Amino acid sequence: MHLIKLGGSVITDKSSEKTLRKGALYRLTKEIAASGEKVILIHGAGSFGHILAKEGKLNGGFQGEWQFEYFSKVQKDVRELNLYVLSALLDAGLRPVSLPPSMITIYKNGVMEHFVPDIFELYLELGMTPVSFGDVVLDKEKGFAICSGDHLMSALSSLKGIETAIFVTDVDGIYDRPPDEKGAKLMKEITPNSEIATKMLNEDVTGGMKEKIRHGLLIAENRVRVRVINGLVEGRLEKALKGEPVAGTEIRWSSHD
Repeated sequence: MHLIKLGGSVITDKSSEKTLRKGALYRLTKEIAASGEKVILIHGAGSFGHILAKEGKLNGGFQGEWQFEYFSKVQKDVRELNLYVLSALLDAGLRPVSLPPSMITIYKNGVMEHFVPDIFELYLELGMTPVSFGDVVLDKEKGFAICSGDHLMSALSSLKGIETAIFVTDVDGIYDRPPDEKGAKLMKEITPNSEIATKMLNEDVTGGMKEKIRHGLLIAENRVRVRVINGLVEGRLEKALKGEPVAGTEIRWSSHD
């Protein structure tokens, strides 16, 4: 069984509000179906969530009633994206079921305190494909918080039978610096002792890269194989699901795993 995170940068154009990359989404869901593997799918919010969430300062918790409109609009928009993902999965011949984070998680001071993983297992046993996504959720201390797809990947990695966790991004993997910078080097393997992991702890790398490494290491601690691959290259996701070698970054708890 595999965990898949379809990044918002792959299935949406993050620079333009509510812009779907339909071709990429439908190809990736067909690759999931073609692999024949059992999966739990998580997708990012991309331009259906990040832009308004930032404008409404939702990540900082409740600051005033003026944020309620942003809260409601973000939930509406990410569900719209979720419907696109469900349609693509159905078109590929799969049987998806949507599990909105606001119904299965409660946060406390920005940390996931309550989570219901059993529901994912029960739907899997029925032969369905559970689908969840990044969203704004209830926080008992802050009022509300952002539940990211990476948080969900970490929380689900302790489920019995998870073999791999695949982060599907718009670049070949994790680089030692922003990939568009001259001389950027693709990191083929990262462990807690890697130089880039040390930099992450010292907050010398960008937020997005830092989160991928942090959650990747948390997942790898459960002895789950973590792979970061480029979903814009045709065939890579299907090959990764089948365990075949593809370009990308592997995050391991140790170099001996």
